[in-house]
Amino acid sequence: MKRAIGTVRAATVTAVLALATAAASGTATAVAAEPVPDFSGKGLMSVFSTMDYRTRIDVHDASGYGRTVLWPSNWKVCSQHPAPGTEIGDRTLTVEVMKTTEKCPSGTAR
Repeated sequence: MKRAIGTVRAATVTAVLALATAAASGTATAVAAEPVPDFSGKGLMSVFSTMDYRTRIDVHDASGYGRTVLWPSNWKVCSQHPAPGTEIGDRTLTVEVMKTTEKCPSGTAR
């Protein structure tokens, strides 16, 4: 029984040291540099379900009324910054949204 406990402790210590080393080198917190998909015309929930959980996402009402997005499934993406295909890295993804029943303002994608 002592041998099993010792093995578990050794495995735990090894895992903790590996995480500490990764955190010290910055690899544990860095967001992968993947290209941003084109979210124009898609539901806002697709943005949250597609992007890495560490990516900061700013959502703005494209109508100009400054409405608060309380239920993301009722909103669609009109435009985004950075542009689709751009690697986001540690930058913020900003999306302009409208309710799914409304048209996007002119000058935005859909």
